[in-house]
Amino acid sequence: MTEQQHPQPTTPGGPTDHDVPPTPAAPTLPPPRRGADWMFGGVYGTVLASGLLAALDQKGGDYTPVYDASWVLVTAATAGLAHGYAHHMATHQPDSVGHRWPLLMRALWNEWPMIAATLPTILLLLIAGLAGWDSHGVTAVGLGLNTAMLFAWGAFVAMRVGYKLGSALAIGMADATIGLAIIVANALIK
Repeated sequence: MTEQQHPQPTTPGGPTDHDVPPTPAAPTLPPPRRGADWMFGGVYGTVLASGLLAALDQKGGDYTPVYDASWVLVTAATAGLAHGYAHHMATHQPDSVGHRWPLLMRALWNEWPMIAATLPTILLLLIAGLAGWDSHGVTAVGLGLNTAMLFAWGAFVAMRVGYKLGSALAIGMADATIGLAIIVANALIK
């Protein structure tokens, strides 16, 4: 038998250093989000706002832009809370019980880009309600604005995390394609 196959001897007073399990390190708070993580929240929030804007604009229905703005905000906040909570639970460590609340608060706080990304749509709807703009025009402007924002989110964050200009613009175009898909779907469905 080789030395590795023999059990470790113990001292008469108790276990050796090899028998004592290591003490788990206390979990630390995750760092604040980086640029690429902001892009996730920004893109998600912008796509959410576009989908809601398209869905809330019903032909033949009553146009209530202030009501629609409140639903975009409530949905974005709820989605942010749900996503932050789900992320917290999916990454929860059994040894983090004492740090549960700070970790949850950090996970929820990290969702602010999603909510912030819906604010241009909310502002547009509020202005439309005050100015009496028609629903078709507001939806078209909002979807166009959000598509431009998707391009900006993609290109800006790609540049920030180190992509060269050409690649950053391509990433921006890929993100804008999501907005274009919503515009096409809105046109086909209605």
